[in-house]
Amino acid sequence: MSSDASGPDFDPESLRFNADGLLPAIAQQHDSGEVLMLAWMNAASIRETLSGGRVVYWSRSRAEFWRKGDSSGHIQQLVEMRFDCDRDCLLLLVDQTGPACHTNRRSCFFTAVQARQGGGWDEVETS
Repeated sequence: MSSDASGPDFDPESLRFNADGLLPAIAQQHDSGEVLMLAWMNAASIRETLSGGRVVYWSRSRAEFWRKGDSSGHIQQLVEMRFDCDRDCLLLLVDQTGPACHTNRRSCFFTAVQARQGGGWDEVETS
């Protein structure tokens, strides 16, 4: 999270937010590449995350900041933030403490749709 002392600080307003002022943020474990979860951020939650180093999302259902781990202790420490080529999606490389999913699983992506031998698709739970 270091910046070049001679360059300007990153401005979250330079990103392309949706009509609700949000953009999707994918959390990925920085050292294993494991995709952990998807949540939403606004410019203020991005600034808060960059300021403190702990990931802060925007809860659409509660319309408030969601500091990952406040109630569970399963925090996400930001290692690096990236944005895509259109500047409308974030990839957060994090150091995840404990499970990332509210179901107490490591990742929220534990259900897969896999090709069935002979054709078709099956929904299966993965580890």
